[in-house]
Amino acid sequence: MTSTADEFSKLNISADWASTAPNLHKNLSLLSSQQVELAKVLIEMGQSHLFQHWAEPGVDDDEKRAFFDQIAKLNSSYPGGLTAYINTARKLLADSKTGKNPYDGFTPSVPSGEVLKYGDDNFVQFEEAGIKDSRKAAFVLVAGGLGERLGYNGIKVALPRETTTGTCFLQHYIESILALQEASCSLAGGNCRADIPLAIMTSDDTHLHTLELLEKNSYFGMKPTQVKLLKQEKVACLDDNEAHLALDPRNKYRIQTKPHGHGDVHSLLYSSGLLKVWHDAGLRWVLFFQDTNGLLFKAIPAALGVSTTKQYHVNSLAVPRKAKEAIGGITKLTHKDGRTMVINVEYNQLDPLLRASGYPDGDVNSETGYSPFPGNINQLIFEIGPYLEELTKTGGAISEFVNPK
Repeated sequence: MTSTADEFSKLNISADWASTAPNLHKNLSLLSSQQVELAKVLIEMGQSHLFQHWAEPGVDDDEKRAFFDQIAKLNSSYPGGLTAYINTARKLLADSKTGKNPYDGFTPSVPSGEVLKYGDDNFVQFEEAGIKDSRKAAFVLVAGGLGERLGYNGIKVALPRETTTGTCFLQHYIESILALQEASCSLAGGNCRADIPLAIMTSDDTHLHTLELLEKNSYFGMKPTQVKLLKQEKVACLDDNEAHLALDPRNKYRIQTKPHGHGDVHSLLYSSGLLKVWHDAGLRWVLFFQDTNGLLFKAIPAALGVSTTKQYHVNSLAVPRKAKEAIGGITKLTHKDGRTMVINVEYNQLDPLLRASGYPDGDVNSETGYSPFPGNINQLIFEIGPYLEELTKTGGAISEFVNPK
């Protein structure tokens, strides 16, 4: 039988660490070697406060083991584990505390792109190209939120898109994808049998309700095999600017958690293996869209047509935006070291960024009556090969900056 000292030796832990978490030290015999390894991570990351209120061995032992079950889940669900999560949080908190400008060294400019006018010849040509290529696409719906801000207690995708028929958003989205599927195969001719896949990112709040809505309505005409639900995991809450993990006030053996951001969808697609399945099946595009934008599918085919015609690795669909309107602006940033990138800059940051970069009037309307910086609507198109390659390099993480081809 291995002694605690032997476990310390195997894990390169000095016995001195016990002084920082004496209550944990007393309970090490309850833990597996994997749990001791996680304990080492927590202590090295300055989280010894988590064990301050642990009871003596023989008291709450099952709760202590459950604590490490939760830690293991939190560690595995974040790219780079808890070490990366805590280090990233500390850097962001430190930057915020000192007022560090995230755009320091960058000069903003108007991004290049294709301006489409609904229904004109140019729009129709791109739309036809997009419809043709849509059989090579997969759609990803980010639907992890409830409709509480709208005064609705259910999932947002169950809300009616319009009041005439009461068609809900999810039905509208699925029927739109099926229409694209049919039109694309019609253009392809021959024996085209494409089933365009749909992945839906859910959360603890929405997962079962989304599944129930689909099953109750026979997936609104889609094959159940076409639809994949990916549930985002929660991340640990932080207690202070030093990124100490917060204990649940109702249970001293649990970490308080919260839903993570929409960026989880990238790590979920990667870690689930779904992105590789799509890539190996010969798909070319991944299209991301949000849960309550009923007009989106009027523009998606043309936007996809732009991507396939221009051979873009990344394409962001945007809308006309009034200067200083409370919506983020798509902006090209050029760093003094030569890097360039296209990013959504929040409206409250865009105007001061422009003023500090030689635009004395800041964010103002052009002769078109709109700001030169179009409005972000969180609709992205990725070419699957470069996208998968980037996620493979980072282990499922993606930069907040979107670098176009």
